[in-house]
Amino acid sequence: MPRGAARDPLKFGSQAAGGLLLFNQKVIILAMTSFATRTTIQATPEAVWRILTDAPAYPEWNGTVTRVDGRIALGETVTVHAKIAPGRTFPVKVIAFEEPQRMVWRGGMPLGLFTGERTYELHATSPDAVEFSMREEYSGLLEPLIAKSMPDLQPAFDEFASCLKSRAERAT
Repeated sequence: MPRGAARDPLKFGSQAAGGLLLFNQKVIILAMTSFATRTTIQATPEAVWRILTDAPAYPEWNGTVTRVDGRIALGETVTVHAKIAPGRTFPVKVIAFEEPQRMVWRGGMPLGLFTGERTYELHATSPDAVEFSMREEYSGLLEPLIAKSMPDLQPAFDEFASCLKSRAERAT
């Protein structure tokens, strides 16, 4: 290894922000897989937020999970048991919690090799209506390989939004 090379990691490979990889002085753009959904709900942001942050009640209204363990609050770890992956669990950390507007969950592999980040957003469109959106983006050096083995999650995302809408509108 040339003298000083150990102090210059970009010369030999590292991931940079924005999905760029600099390897041997060449920039490689890494694609990111993502899924998103959105719907308008006839309820207040506060009412929808209460549903989104009540982990034990998820199986009562959310057809995409069998169980959600933990407390949904900033800095807490939540474990999701998804129907699409029986027997697997997905531990995520709540990294943003802006009541009743925005929440972000992040999980994945050590060293950022593969990361999933799910963002929930609520925007009031009138005093009794809210636009709900949910987006999940995957990134990391192993994302291209892992993405190939992932099922299409778009139907599950759309079902989540539909179930949330039904639950919130029933409650009002």
